[in-house]
Amino acid sequence: MTRTRIVALLAGAACASGLFTQIATAGSPRGHRADAQSSAEQLSTTTPIKHLVVIFQENVSFDHYFGTYPYAANPDGEPPFHPAAGTPAVNGLSGALLSANPNLFNPQRLDRSQALTCDQDHGYGAEQSAFDHGLMDMFVQDTGNSACSPPAYAAPGLVMDYYDGNTVTGLWNYAQHFALSDNSYGTNFGPSTPGAINVTAGNTYGAICGPSSAVYRGAPCAAAPGSVPATSWSSQPAQGSGTVYSDADPNYDVCSATEDGTPASRTIQMGGENIGDLLDRAGVTWGWFEGGFASPGYVSGDPASDDLAQVCTAAHRNIGGAMVKDYIPHHEPFQYYQSTANPLHLPPTSIAMIGHQDQANHQYDLRDFWAAADAGNLPAVSYLKAPAYEDGHAGYSDPLDERRFLVETIDRLERLPSWRSTAVIINWDDSDGWYDHQLGPIVTQSQTALDTLTGAGQCGANPSRVPDGQQARCGVGPRIPLLVISPYARRNYIDNTFTDQTSVVSFIEDNWLDGERIGGGSADAWSGPLDHMFDFAHPDAPRLFLDPASGEPGGGGG
Repeated sequence: MTRTRIVALLAGAACASGLFTQIATAGSPRGHRADAQSSAEQLSTTTPIKHLVVIFQENVSFDHYFGTYPYAANPDGEPPFHPAAGTPAVNGLSGALLSANPNLFNPQRLDRSQALTCDQDHGYGAEQSAFDHGLMDMFVQDTGNSACSPPAYAAPGLVMDYYDGNTVTGLWNYAQHFALSDNSYGTNFGPSTPGAINVTAGNTYGAICGPSSAVYRGAPCAAAPGSVPATSWSSQPAQGSGTVYSDADPNYDVCSATEDGTPASRTIQMGGENIGDLLDRAGVTWGWFEGGFASPGYVSGDPASDDLAQVCTAAHRNIGGAMVKDYIPHHEPFQYYQSTANPLHLPPTSIAMIGHQDQANHQYDLRDFWAAADAGNLPAVSYLKAPAYEDGHAGYSDPLDERRFLVETIDRLERLPSWRSTAVIINWDDSDGWYDHQLGPIVTQSQTALDTLTGAGQCGANPSRVPDGQQARCGVGPRIPLLVISPYARRNYIDNTFTDQTSVVSFIEDNWLDGERIGGGSADAWSGPLDHMFDFAHPDAPRLFLDPASGEPGGGGG
């Protein structure tokens, strides 16, 4: 069934059933107002943070971006990076890790001309095998990809290589002025879909249906992608018995279908709750905002401008000249859940309703985020997803395109009146298989044919923490960067506290929901805190404006 046909059929069905009226009028037992007059500033919070913006990027290990921080090579022809006096060191690459690494190749520095590289293997089992029982010495054999089509850079041992402050300049400057963690991890091993689910729900278990190539104990879905209407949080289906361990598109998304018709059997439905369900119940404004979610001609605030037959078709060229479609369905975690999905990508009914419950069901285009922000209607909790060419994913994106998105976004946020009560978290969905030398603790163990971390079919000897039956959740996975940018962030600070992607979820719960947890085995119950990256008594971290073209200070305060 084509996208146009699904849009026409489901739009008529939703209108006839009064579906979105049902969702919009769902109860709010915590007593917060859920109408268009409510304000994030008025909600009670346990910290001074009234607006959280989570920028969720793609496929970077900690060593790949911060391995030699704060020291850059500063070769001729590249803007130099000089750390501030007293900058703390990170647990990164030095000494024997650079000159006598246990892998087949030593790590090599990548420069700006090598920004667009091959994508590496970042499968659930491949990453565990690369860790080799904790020896961390099989990356070249098990996750390395050193050959790909031009214009991407390829070289033997590429999986070991890293950038420094001459290329990821913006991120290094943010670390200089705000807080960086060098002890944060993917909640589980594996690629984008598990990471996206973990940063919003904390549990990859609960799939109702999905392909065996992506769901352990999965049964094929039957409904055409995008054909099942959304429901309210009170009617969200219970957890299924499958565990998502790899990438597959969400079934509750019309964009998971191509014009030739993607079969339902290649998509996933998730049961159980996510952080959006908890925020909905509490009447807290929130949204997921992704580049390319709406049609190319869409103007926020004008629903009639969104051509539903053209949603998800926008594209941009990366620095290599390749045309990359902006929207990638399997990067949108809330579309896997019927209660938080916007199957047809319907626009919000007005700018004032962005963050509140209406036909968009909290799933938006990035243009909607800026329309709400400029109108003084910034939601309490916002997840931002860059258009694909700027999300940092090797193979189709790169650190230079990514830097432009990050700097333009943060510069613009810092100019808003709401900045005084805002925190930005920059996090990544997985490591892409890039080398990182640090083994994290085995927090959630697993014993399936997919697991290899501590032996064939083994990720630890016994199940731990997770409820019985929740297999294929081996983790924590590879180490990934995490930064906090805020007036309340500690300045030029390296946090060594153990955290993972689900720490974002628990921060939201602690700040807005009185510490409520998702339950059902979600890792929010044991994730480490982000609080050490803040100094809530001293909101004196100055704004830092960077140049999007260079990542260096000098973007202008406006």
